[in-house]
Amino acid sequence: MTQIIDTKTVKHVAFLVRMGISDGEAQSFSQQFSAIIDFFNLLNEVDTHDTPPATQVIHANMVLREDAAQPSMPREDFLKNAPESEEGYVKVSTVLGEE
Repeated sequence: MTQIIDTKTVKHVAFLVRMGISDGEAQSFSQQFSAIIDFFNLLNEVDTHDTPPATQVIHANMVLREDAAQPSMPREDFLKNAPESEEGYVKVSTVLGEE
């Protein structure tokens, strides 16, 4: 079963993530996404009836470091890296309420 992701859908998703793409790129992404979905549909055809579900693939215990509070970078040093700041905060463009 071939699932087609059309260029209109690709452009809509690109708009949602604020990514500008050309018509050629939208066509290329459309083909690539459709091929990926076709591959996953192919995996659905594999007979897994006698295969037990994998509950834990890696048998490891506590592989994460202990959570410990540490001093962070001073605010002034952090704000030096920001393109714009105002009253001690990073200033960013408004993103809510725009279409």
